Amino acid sequence: MRATLIDDKINTIATQLIHRHREEIVSGTLQSGANINLAAVRESLGVSLSPLREALARLTAEGLVEFKDNRGNRVAPVSIANLAEVTQLRIELESLALRHAMANGDFRREGDVVSALHRLGRIARDPARPETLAAWEAAHRDFHLTLIAGFGMPLLLSTCRVLLNLNGRYRRVFLQERGGDRDVALEHGEIAERTVARDVEAACASLRQHIQRIGTNLHRYLSQKAAS
Repeated sequence: MRATLIDDKINTIATQLIHRHREEIVSGTLQSGANINLAAVRESLGVSLSPLREALARLTAEGLVEFKDNRGNRVAPVSIANLAEVTQLRIELESLALRHAMANGDFRREGDVVSALHRLGRIARDPARPETLAAWEAAHRDFHLTLIAGFGMPLLLSTCRVLLNLNGRYRRVFLQERGGDRDVALEHGEIAERTVARDVEAACASLRQHIQRIGTNLHRYLSQKAAS
């Protein structure tokens, strides 16, 4: 039975396809290097070629899909080099965005940060239940984006969102096998506390250290898998 997509006037078919394929790639349901058969997708979801091409173009721009002549579309590969680049860019750009957000934030924004941290903390990750990992990943992305929201630089915010999705591919594999890192909750709390206190230097330093530590752990994990 086909899982037909319908334009619900809120999310277009292309938007639904973007969300669906992004989650499948980040979660690993669509594996690194896998070909994306347009005919098969059209048949299984009951969509036309136009929104599908639009969705794949968007995911290509986000670095999640690659297109090559005579080979078509495929899921972008993962690698240690890509992880290192994503980690470094997140360190530099998210801390820059946080600095701007704190300079231009208001008390309502600080409440949003606390709320996003609370929602994230309520989700228990269980490797045996993939839906909990997906829920945690969504809340985690929301927390980091809430930290840097509302400072009038949409291009920077958009780039940070793309990097979070790229980083999520590596983090999700780690979560599926290891169930997470117990220090993450403490680090998120520290970042939020320093952000709400408007201690710009301390908040940015905590964020940079957090991203670097997670990147180092993921790099080690990926290296071990490659060697095994």
